[in-house]
Amino acid sequence: MTMGRTLTRLLLLFSCLVSLANAKTHYHDFVVQETKVTRLCKTQTVMTVNGQLPGPTLEVNNGDSLVINVVNRAKDNVTIHWHGVRQITTAWADGPEFVTQCPIKPGGSYTYRFTISGQEGTLWWHAHSSWVRATVYGALVIRPKEGDSYPFPKPKRESVVVLGEWWNANPLDVIRQAMRTGGGPNTSDAFTINGQPGDLYNCSKKDTVIVPVDSGETILMRVINAALNQQLFYKIANHQFTVVGADASYVKPFTTSVLMLGPGQTTDVLIKADQPPARYYIAGRAYASAQGVPFDNTTTTAILEYKTAPCPAKGGSSNPVMPSLPAYNDTATATTFSTSFRSPKKANVPTDIDVNMFITAGLGLLQCPQGAPASTCQAPNRTRFTASMNNVSFVLPSNFSILQAHHLGVPGVFTTDFPANPPVTFDYTGNVPRSLWQPIRSTKVYKLKYGEKVQIVLQGTNISTAENHPIHLHGYDFYILAEGFGNYNPATDTSKFNLVDPPLRNTASLPVGGWAVIRFVADNPGTWIMHCHLDVHIGWGLATVFIVDDGPELSQKLQKPPADLPVC
Repeated sequence: MTMGRTLTRLLLLFSCLVSLANAKTHYHDFVVQETKVTRLCKTQTVMTVNGQLPGPTLEVNNGDSLVINVVNRAKDNVTIHWHGVRQITTAWADGPEFVTQCPIKPGGSYTYRFTISGQEGTLWWHAHSSWVRATVYGALVIRPKEGDSYPFPKPKRESVVVLGEWWNANPLDVIRQAMRTGGGPNTSDAFTINGQPGDLYNCSKKDTVIVPVDSGETILMRVINAALNQQLFYKIANHQFTVVGADASYVKPFTTSVLMLGPGQTTDVLIKADQPPARYYIAGRAYASAQGVPFDNTTTTAILEYKTAPCPAKGGSSNPVMPSLPAYNDTATATTFSTSFRSPKKANVPTDIDVNMFITAGLGLLQCPQGAPASTCQAPNRTRFTASMNNVSFVLPSNFSILQAHHLGVPGVFTTDFPANPPVTFDYTGNVPRSLWQPIRSTKVYKLKYGEKVQIVLQGTNISTAENHPIHLHGYDFYILAEGFGNYNPATDTSKFNLVDPPLRNTASLPVGGWAVIRFVADNPGTWIMHCHLDVHIGWGLATVFIVDDGPELSQKLQKPPADLPVC
């Protein structure tokens, strides 16, 4: 070996050791508790973490570890999911109830331990049990490793914007009522920015969030859609966004005046304060793609405030400038945004695919049993709403988590016969025969061998109604190769695949009445749920689970279950 090569290897080893030495472990206590919160002139008792809404923002560097002790002092079960964290070999810390763990019961606790590995940008955390995440959520900010820098000039300041959804009721009561009636749940009463509805709602103006800015500076704004059931458009009056990241992956920068985020998605943007010093509304409003379905048609606001903005003259108006938001059904704007994402450089896209799947995703209707009271059959034509993937409406187990059952070899908890293709081929986005509206309810999973290269065509359906679905895969980032409207046609649509620089995401926006194609390598052992991130849909069964086997190396095997793992 030459002296030069030896020196290079020594320098690489030294840089790795320095990186490890700089990595920190962050310890946090999350106390889930009942908290009285007043919004829209009314006080509700809701679940929060540490009495905060949103909950604490976690700030780490790439390579750091987190140890978070969650204590449940509330009256209902809870789990916490670290949305978008890869959880390499630490599936026990992923958090979805009955998938990777049993819930933390009232009075119980569980410590989540995991490492952030190779991810930079913005993720978030939220409850993953019933509708608890309506008020139990917060940001997870991941900065570059110490000594590393952003792939853009470091902004002078950063701001976290978490979009949420608020009901004038306990959210758990809202979903329990819907589950009793079989109909759709009541729509929310407000959207929020960092927990506050903003100026356009009753009793809200004094608490509207202010984002301060100096003239001429550039800020990095981390936008998270933590709303329960609604995609949202997002704008700032008279300002442009330069998008630089999404779902904790950097993207090729592009400029836009509007963002569209589905629940679960994050977008990092640079904003230059290049307008006359004044106050400008930051605003969010629904993108509601399902025809005829009720939605919350209100607008949440915060204020981008230049520090040198002149005070209004006596008697003058101090109202901030309002942006012109897209119409609620502006699918063209949503599509232009979602198809603008690219990876910053040539991507390592899996080829030579081992597993090809075609998965339909959409709603359905269950026929009510003979003699069932009408009050329990409130969906159209005396039915109950449901949802499915490949005609399987996913049912969570209740006595074991899927990961525990897989790890311990417990029979009867799940079956491994989730279909790789729809059991029946039909005109997915056309006029679907009524005979196909009722799915099978079961706990079917799909098994993957470690290292298999997977391609999934996600196909929306027009059963009951077509709509945009934010599809989230736990434990993985995936490349989105293409998307389109209508039925996917392999003869013509494969030519649209971007195999050069497709974006890396953890939540895909499945177009209304359309399709999307994703690819990933099954390199993380565990049980990983893939589901629609509209929580009403996951409750109806729009989900499935992948079981990924261990790899041959020790670093490719699922770690042992923690001693404090909750029991069912």
